[in-house]
Order: sequence, then structure tokens, then C-alpha cells
Amino acid sequence: MTFRLLFVGDVVGPSGCAAALDLVPKLREELGLDAVVANAENSAPTGRGVSAESGAALLEVADFLTLGNHAFDAKGHEGFLENEERVIRPANFDGRHPGRGWGAFEAGGVRVGIVNVLGKVFIDRTKTSAFEAADGALTDLEDRTDLVLVDSHAEATGEKQALGYHLAGRAQAVLGTHTHVPTADAQVLPGGTAYASDVGMTGCSDSVIGFDKDGFLALLTEDGWNRQGGIPVETRGPVVLNGALVEFDLDAREAIAIEPVRRGWGPGGLRSV
Repeated sequence: MTFRLLFVGDVVGPSGCAAALDLVPKLREELGLDAVVANAENSAPTGRGVSAESGAALLEVADFLTLGNHAFDAKGHEGFLENEERVIRPANFDGRHPGRGWGAFEAGGVRVGIVNVLGKVFIDRTKTSAFEAADGALTDLEDRTDLVLVDSHAEATGEKQALGYHLAGRAQAVLGTHTHVPTADAQVLPGGTAYASDVGMTGCSDSVIGFDKDGFLALLTEDGWNRQGGIPVETRGPVVLNGALVEFDLDAREAIAIEPVRRGWGPGGLRSV
């Protein structure tokens, strides 16, 4: 018996949310999906964090949401993360933070575990390593799930690759997020673990990782680091949905295939890209 899951890369701001809300139901039918998981840590209107409104909207089309280093940036996140069990923030934030670092849901009689871990290289948000956090989550989920997907939210590709091999044969998928740029290394690791260093973002393509390109250019000039305030999220122009489609063999408890998914979106809906 096979199981097909779509993992949607970082949904950025209002445009990313609009594209996901329109495209995901169509992709469920087109790709014969059994489940959808999306990273929502940039889904708030500012592009930083998840708001109760953006999270609730995405949960209308996705079964589970994962987060990342911006998990707690949006105002009013506390109640939403505490009350919504289908939203998973990094497991290596300690118990003083709202929400949970892993969870499980059922889709068509299949028990799916979702784990979210945050890298440490170039991200100074937690003292606990992604490796330690993932090990703890997998131990808890081992006897109550049929397959486990780990969202590896990290800056460094080497750290993500190391985590993939660390979890090979134990997690059925280790999929990277955070950098918003899709990598060309989707593969099934030894032991049946689907892997990609980064599945990409869902947001405006005429941008720098979903944010205003002029703002980023100003930031990266010699004097740009002295700028005050954040860079606005981009809301104009064409939008792209990036993700990964993973197929699992449930009898073997292994991934058997992974392929990138890329769809353009704009006025009028689906476009080729």
C-alpha cells in the first residue's frame, strides 16, 4: 500500500497564502494526495511568523503546519500555538515556549508523525541541537505512527544533510526549509528516507526569498546594515508554489520516491513556470 504526501515549502505572506489556498485543493486531485503538510512560519501578513488568521486559513487546505525560527514573531501567536494541535513549532525550543514540537494525525487510516527541528549553524535561537531534538521526538512517535516526516528548518545545507543521514532509516522523510531556494538534491537515502536540503518557498517569485528585492539590496549595501525596521514582504507580481511530493510504501515503512513540485499562480489561478 502506498501513501502520497505533499510538503509545501515556506508560505510567505498574503500572496503565498492566497496561492496555497487556491492550488493545494487542485493539487490534491491532480497528484492523488493522501495528505498535505505546509511550512507556515512566514505566513503572517508581515512575512514573519504565523498569525491565528493565516494559520487557520492554511489549515483549511493542509492537514498539518510546521514552523521555524520565526515561530513566535507574529502578535497573538501564543493562544493559537497552544490551542491548535495541528501546528508544530521547532522541538528544540524548550517548554517555556508555547506549542509543541511534534505531533501525529490520521489520514485514510494512516498514522503520520510530524516533527519540526531548528538548525543551530548561523541561527542563534536555541541551545538544543536539531539532532538531539529529533531523536527525542522519534522515540516518542515510534510506536504510534506508520511514518514520520521531519521538517529540518536550517540555514546550512551541510547541517541538513548531516541530519538526513543521522535519521536515515528511522524517519521516512527529512525535508529542508528556511532558505526559500529549492535545491536539486531530492533523493531517497539508504533505509528509505526521502530527503531534500530545501524544498523552496511559496510566495512572490519576483523577490528575494519572498521579500521586497529593493529592500534586500539596500540592506546588503555597505551602509545597509544600519537601516532601521524590517524588509516588507513582496505582494506584487507572479507567485510560485514550491514543494516536494513523497510516496511511501507503508508495508515496508519506507519512502520509495520523492520529486519536486513547482506551480505558478497569479490572477486566473494556475500557470506554467
